[in-house]
Amino acid sequence: MTNIHHVAKEAGVSVATVSRVLNGQNSVTYKTKLKVEEAINKLNYEPSVLGRNLRNSESRILLILIPQISNPFYTEIIKGIEQTAISLHYNILLCETDSSPQRENIYFELVRNKMADGIISMDPAVNRETLLKLAEKHAIIQCSEYTPDSGIPYVTIDNEEASYRAVNHLIQIGHRNIAMINSDETYLYAQQRRQGYQKALVKHDIPIRPEYVLHASELGFDNGQQAMKRILKLKDRPTAVFAVSDLLAIGALKEVNNQRLQVPEDMAIVGFDKIDFSNMTYPTLTTISQPMYKMGKIAASMLIDRIKGKQVESVILEHELVIRGSTAG
Repeated sequence: MTNIHHVAKEAGVSVATVSRVLNGQNSVTYKTKLKVEEAINKLNYEPSVLGRNLRNSESRILLILIPQISNPFYTEIIKGIEQTAISLHYNILLCETDSSPQRENIYFELVRNKMADGIISMDPAVNRETLLKLAEKHAIIQCSEYTPDSGIPYVTIDNEEASYRAVNHLIQIGHRNIAMINSDETYLYAQQRRQGYQKALVKHDIPIRPEYVLHASELGFDNGQQAMKRILKLKDRPTAVFAVSDLLAIGALKEVNNQRLQVPEDMAIVGFDKIDFSNMTYPTLTTISQPMYKMGKIAASMLIDRIKGKQVESVILEHELVIRGSTAG
């Protein structure tokens, strides 16, 4: 197998000179560079990418922390990250944390040991203290979920405003008894979306009723279905529901259909995210559209800039209310 020593001998130069040519250094004359390149082509030499990366103290690998790979919300974001990473000669490694500190530490160690160059964190349950400590010396970007005033750059949307628009839409089409299916309010996005829900009610002088706010332990179809079962048993039953994720909303929609009620006539439903499944339900789901692919592309660009030592600013992207059959008869 041809190695760098064979190339050096063929070109009549030192191994160090061949290394400088391979690394794109400008300290080699054009004539010498040409001789080295001719020797490389003649001998069909393929330099070790791993060896080059080790010499340059880089891995060209980006870690993507997500709580659950099965959640379709992350699919388009990951596509955006991957497209940008590959175009800039980086690879990505998906890391499913399952919101486990033990798993997180395994992935953090990869960065500490220079086996990865940086992290895009999309895990709302990530250990914030550990992440902040890691960000002091390593490149970290937060995507969708973030820690305010942490100094770690992030890309997201205005969750409070988006939720306000969703609930305001329900109010404008005549609903006043509006329930909310939220997730764990230790997560920032859950807090912000609840604030948007309450803001819309207050603006229209609608009382905030604690029994109308339900919390799901996970963002899953089954969780949304179970929450809707509880909503439909309320004595003063709501006529509309705002769910903080499409998965919850689709589960809720299934339960309404199971009980032979009509959507939107008996129960209007609004979701959040605009995952692909939201256009496959019956009726189709009104939802808040997040620019997930764009979010991923920007997060990857921000991280690579950080790896290169550049300063980056946090980005808040636009969202859109997509009105479909679950609120429009």
